[in-house]
Amino acid sequence: MIVQALAFYLFAGILLLSAFMVIAARNPVHSVLFLILAFFNSAGLFILLGAEFIALIMVIVYVGAVAVLFLFVVMMLDISFADLRKGAMQYVPVGMMIGALLIIELVFVYGSWTFATGHEEYLDAPFERFSELTNTEALGHLLYIDYVYAFQIAGLILFVAMVGAIVLTHRRRSGVRHQNVSDQQARKVEDAFEVQKVTPRIGM
Repeated sequence: MIVQALAFYLFAGILLLSAFMVIAARNPVHSVLFLILAFFNSAGLFILLGAEFIALIMVIVYVGAVAVLFLFVVMMLDISFADLRKGAMQYVPVGMMIGALLIIELVFVYGSWTFATGHEEYLDAPFERFSELTNTEALGHLLYIDYVYAFQIAGLILFVAMVGAIVLTHRRRSGVRHQNVSDQQARKVEDAFEVQKVTPRIGM
């Protein structure tokens, strides 16, 4: 228990510090790097809770895709961050008010939280038929057996949204050479190559 408590305080402390540095760092590249560190420590906390699947998703999706994308965007865009910081201090009071409001709401939610009657018997095994399975296997059973139709519909909605975003942002520009598959397949060897008889030491 002492080792678990020390690991929790270590992960939680680094997570809070890195989360603060995300908004406090002057260099946006450093902010993204601190964000990646925060994701890693969040994954460590999930592992301590026994949710290894969510921890792997945090590392694979958020660190391997989202944070790296943020890093590439920040490094590739030529943005004058000095100009963006001008006048930023005028928004600090509003931000502090919103933050205080959120903290008050969280305190009220935590203070009014009550457990349902008879919850003790479900703490160790929330689903009796999944009590012998690992966390990942139990989630797989729920997603791909009990909620397979909802899962497929969600995937279809995301696919339609992706296609719609591509269609809305696609523009045909003039002066750009486009690929014509039918012309390429109908092309003959005689149209592509020409045999020239070259006299030695004379050239073309």
